[in-house]
Amino acid sequence: MKLIDQLDLRGKRVFIRVDFNVPLRDGRVSDATRIDAALPTIRFALDHGARVVLGSHLGRPKGRVDPKLSLRPVCEVLAERLGTPVRMAPDCIGPAVDDLVNDLKPGEVVLLENLRFHLEEEKNDESFARALARLADVYVNDAFGTAHRAHASTAGMTRFVAERAAGFLLQRECEYLGKVLSAPERPLLAILGGAKVSDKIQVIRSLLERVDALLIGGAMAYTFLRARGRQTGRSLVEEDQIPLAGELLRAAETRNVPLVLPTDHVVADRAAADSPSTTVQGDIPADKIGLDVGPATVAVFRQHIATARTIFWNGPVGMFELEPFAAGTMAIATALAESSALTIIGGGDSVAAVMRSGKAKAISHISTGGGASLEFLEGASLPGLVALETV
Repeated sequence: MKLIDQLDLRGKRVFIRVDFNVPLRDGRVSDATRIDAALPTIRFALDHGARVVLGSHLGRPKGRVDPKLSLRPVCEVLAERLGTPVRMAPDCIGPAVDDLVNDLKPGEVVLLENLRFHLEEEKNDESFARALARLADVYVNDAFGTAHRAHASTAGMTRFVAERAAGFLLQRECEYLGKVLSAPERPLLAILGGAKVSDKIQVIRSLLERVDALLIGGAMAYTFLRARGRQTGRSLVEEDQIPLAGELLRAAETRNVPLVLPTDHVVADRAAADSPSTTVQGDIPADKIGLDVGPATVAVFRQHIATARTIFWNGPVGMFELEPFAAGTMAIATALAESSALTIIGGGDSVAAVMRSGKAKAISHISTGGGASLEFLEGASLPGLVALETV
């Protein structure tokens, strides 16, 4: 891939696909992390005389105009961060948008309205892709979080723009995640959590061929524990995935890779903040639900973290949204922050957890893409990256 700093941008209309899919509360941006992550690329383009066109999606409007999912609140925050006016387009395609973009002067920027207000975006419709491409002399992708989607703005329109490149955020994501796949400093440790084994089958297969140890927590651990013949009470278990979990356990054993599961659990009658909890060793009682890893498991996990040189973490190890069940996940975040290893957090709830822990600045790299980071580590070809490849 070419990078944005390898192109002559002066006077050109530079379409930058950003990821401004940010949380909103009461019509205001409640977390500007993704906006801040895109600033270096946007500023570079503006400083080099580009006429900048920004395109993003927000939420899941399903092809309908939804005022609650307008990017206008993002526009206000972006203008404040950049210290320069940002024009808000009434749509992302159409004559009015064409005129607005063509009227831009070097060093000026416009934010298109939510790309997913059009069904054609997710369908990668060619006519829609061509309409977006008419806004661009140069295409730059800086939205790693959508790189695994073959949408019009991430893949389709690149066929109709002569020059294309990666932005600095996309470059950084590929470099850090690439260190997990290619010659990592060892020991290489992966920590996976979250709810479902089925969401992470391929990444587990891929990681088992690369890591020196794999730690599994969260609800997905109960499916693995059942495969080992343990009792998990009323905890979330994917019954249909138990045979596959057994297969993965055997694969780890064959490769001599420690696959570490929780040995104690914080349990309760129900998943609620006011439900009394207790810690149990081994099997979970029939009337209880496992909602976090226990202190003995945390101690083992911390030992592995302390000796690792490269660590990838994706997924909380408990229901951290509820305070009584957050201790395990917060302990993992703290241990990673204290580690001298290269630490990479792979998007999604893991990012929310480390932000809540207050330890984010101590992490080497926090990915902006949950699904994209997992597919990258699976070794899959991401359409958004393939579209940038030069022949």
